[in-house]
Order: sequence, then C-alpha cells, then structure tokens
Amino acid sequence: MDLSYTPEEQEFRARLREWLAKVLPGLPPKPSPDDWPGRRAYDLGWQRMLYDAGYAGLHWPADAGGRGATPTQHLIFLEETEKAGAPYVGANFVGLLHAGPTIAAEGSAEQRARWLPPVLRGEEVWCQGFSEPDAGSDLAALRTRARRDGDDYVVSGSKIWTSHAEVADWCELLVRTDPKAPKHRGISWLAMPMDAPGITVRPLRTLAGSTEFAEVFLDEVRVPVANRVGEEDDGWRVTMVTLSFERGTAFVGEVVACRRVLGELAREARKNGRWDDVPLRRRLGRLNAEFRALWRLTQWNVSESERSGGVPGVGGSVFKLSYSRARQDLYDAAADVLGPEALDLDSPWTLDRLSSLSYTIAAGTSQIQRNIVAERILGLPKGR
Repeated sequence: MDLSYTPEEQEFRARLREWLAKVLPGLPPKPSPDDWPGRRAYDLGWQRMLYDAGYAGLHWPADAGGRGATPTQHLIFLEETEKAGAPYVGANFVGLLHAGPTIAAEGSAEQRARWLPPVLRGEEVWCQGFSEPDAGSDLAALRTRARRDGDDYVVSGSKIWTSHAEVADWCELLVRTDPKAPKHRGISWLAMPMDAPGITVRPLRTLAGSTEFAEVFLDEVRVPVANRVGEEDDGWRVTMVTLSFERGTAFVGEVVACRRVLGELAREARKNGRWDDVPLRRRLGRLNAEFRALWRLTQWNVSESERSGGVPGVGGSVFKLSYSRARQDLYDAAADVLGPEALDLDSPWTLDRLSSLSYTIAAGTSQIQRNIVAERILGLPKGR
C-alpha cells in the first residue's frame, strides 16, 4: 500500500476543498432529529448536490454509474467532507453503502440500471431487512418465508432493527426460500418495494430517544421474482457481500469523525484544567494512536477491496471489532474530560455516548466478529 499522494490526488483534494467551501455555507438548517420526512428531504438534497458535482458514488465502478475513483481518492473524499463538516449520508446510508454496492457487484444489468441511478441521484431511499426478533446475532436462523407463486414470491414474517424503514422506498430483504435446507442455505436476497400491500412499519425508540429503526411486519407481501439479486437459495453468499461492505468500508467516514472528536476533547481538556491529569493525557494519546492505526487499516482494507474486484475482504471484521471498542473508549474518555456536562441529556456528547454503545452490536456483534477473525483469518477450528 502506497501512503503517499500523487499530484493528481493532491489536485483532486484541492478541487474538493474548493467545492465544499463554496456550497456548505448555503445549505439549509438541519431538520429536527424527529422530523423524518424533513431528514429524508435534507439527505436526498445533499446527495443530489453530490451527484450534480460529480462526487456521487465516487468509488463505484463507472459501469454502475460511479466515477471509478481510486481507493485513495475515495479516502480523500471521506476525509475532506468530514473535516469540512459536510452532511453525512444519513437516510441514504443503506442504499449508498450496502444495497447499492451489493447490486453493483451481484445484480444483473437490468437491476443495476433500475436501482443504482436513483440511489446516486438522491431519489430513492433503501432500508435493511436482515435482523429478526428470534434470530438475534445468528442471522442465518431467519424465519421470514418467501413462497414462490408464479412470477412472484409471497413473503410473510417480520424484521427488526430495520434502519430508516419509515422513509424507505426499497428494502434489501433476506428471506427463506427453502425451509428444508440447512440454515445457511435456502436463503434469497430480494429487493422489496416498501409500498407493497401487506407491509406494516412500527418505529422503535432507541436509548438515545431516536427512531431510526423499526419493526417491519410482512403479511403475504408479493415481491417479483425479477427483484431477486443472485440465484434462488444463494442469498447467504450475496449477504456476505453486503456484510463485507457494511463492516469493511461503511464506517470509514466515522473514523475521521472520531479523530475530530478526539481533537475537540484535547482542546476542552486544556481549557478546563483536565489536561494536567497525566493518566488522562496518556489515555487520549493512546486513543490518538488507535484511531491513526484504524485509519491505516481502513486504507489497507479499501486498497484490498480494489484488488479483489471492489468487494472488501474479511479484514473488515478486524476493523469493525477494533473500531467498536475504540469508539466506546473515546466517549468514556469524554466523560472524564467533561465531567457533569457529559450527563446532560440535551448534550450531543451524551447522545453520541449512548449511540456508541450500539456499535458492538450493529453490523454484527463483536462476538461474531471474533469468530470470523478466528476461523477465517487465523484458521482456528470452529468452536463447539
């Protein structure tokens, strides 16, 4: 991995900085966290601005509607947009970071032409229908059933922790198409329109008070067979492609955000006198080293995905495992720096601290990641 920048990459960074400095001051105010229609409109509006400027799907292949940028250009984009305080992908994250890349890698030409351009243009939102109430971390134990009926699947079951379901147009949905097959087989990956009859969405309120997740109940929902990505009963393999994006590259921008937060903590510690606490300074220094190492690991993972055809490898599990812990450690340190302010329920620090607790569960629990690292990287035998 070459960590230096070419003149072309430096020029790309300069153009991006210039564009961000021009457009960010003109953005409308962010809507209330509880205003989901407003948040959807805001996030889609930003995505459209990226599209019009040529930055949408920067790292997607050119034949999928992206710019086919190099891994380094992609990282420069993430680094500069986060440093500039640009909007996050928000409600677009499943389409841009999970479903879209999966369809680009596994979908037919017709599927790519139908679903990818609206994601890039900021016209459609996706949600993720993977987890189920009785499956937990054992995703392959899903029970949502899809029965073939002519040119449709008839889907019944339920999903939970379905991100942005209340404002989504489409759902990347895992279903069991062969109930007699072993649990890692007999699964299919479908694109389900969220306006289909038989779908009920019930928002869930998190510990932080937000409702970005929902329960989704499916009662004889008809989904065209043409909406299946990959072969029937081959959905577990397709799912591994989705999860490799989710764990390998979807958190990239958040590493930059954590490094920014760490800098803010150091400045606050200097202002309020906590900087004189030697153990605290040592703790912040260790976190700085950890996030710098995670950024290098991110660069390696993105470069590796480019060599493997655009799909991240199992190194994403190493990143996810380390990042989840480091993020929690960061906000533990924030409590030491801020003192009583860290308990203020109206403080963004408090909300971020509560949110950090979910990262050892989201995108695969830390226990699952340890199993993947042990079995698929270290070659250790499976546990009993």
